[in-house]
Amino acid sequence: MQITEHVFATHITEDQNSFGAMHPGGTHIYFVGDPNEEMVVIDSGEPYRSWTKQILDYYKELGTPKISSILITHGHGDHIGGLDRLQEQMNCPVRCHPKLEPLLTQRLGQDCVVKLRSRELVTTGGQVSLRALFTPGHEEDHVCYSLRADKVLFSGDTILGNSSSSVRNLRQYMASLAIMAKQKPDIICPGHGSIIRHGTNRIQWYIEHRLARESQILEALSNGPVTVEESVDLVYPRNLRKNLKNSAARNIQTHLNKLKEEGKVIEIGSTYSLP
Repeated sequence: MQITEHVFATHITEDQNSFGAMHPGGTHIYFVGDPNEEMVVIDSGEPYRSWTKQILDYYKELGTPKISSILITHGHGDHIGGLDRLQEQMNCPVRCHPKLEPLLTQRLGQDCVVKLRSRELVTTGGQVSLRALFTPGHEEDHVCYSLRADKVLFSGDTILGNSSSSVRNLRQYMASLAIMAKQKPDIICPGHGSIIRHGTNRIQWYIEHRLARESQILEALSNGPVTVEESVDLVYPRNLRKNLKNSAARNIQTHLNKLKEEGKVIEIGSTYSLP
């Protein structure tokens, strides 16, 4: 599938009745550059052999261009699975956030992994480059990639195509959304879910969504102390899938952590309340 002049992708379908429920709309693996010249790959997906085979089959469809590097958005298993097999086949370095480099070097061996620098320009074919943007929040080693030539932003898991993202550190996450908004992308290519048109509008929606969720939590606390689990029932829809409740609880927890840091809530035992 060709998305823009320099962006190509293979879409991997996931079972929505199992762990795929965490990734509505499946997963995309991106090839960026010029198939007749040189390209980079963004992420490697799950470790399943069937996934690696699909990626390599698509690579062959593109004409097996020279791959100058495999760029990693972050170190979660569904983004670095099968990386050893792809790196061997494509015979190229893996580029990642400095915090992720030790783990990937341990897995792949010395001289296979090269640390990215903040805002580094990574060149590829078609006379275009991607800028590496350090965007912690979903994970501390998260990197987004901006392709200014096509007005495309590769968002990893910071922004998803068919759902909101889980967040480890909300303060960092909100700052990362601001960095992404400054890129003013027309298109966002997420790690999971549909390709997003009107990308700048979607980033703004994410910012407003988080602020709205924070307001909902404060409203729930206005009626008295609650636990994280009780907050999920008060804030999320009653028909929320059981296999999504843990993710919802983690999101609530990140909001409460942020609010506690800001002095807007207090924590006593397992409950949270307004000061």
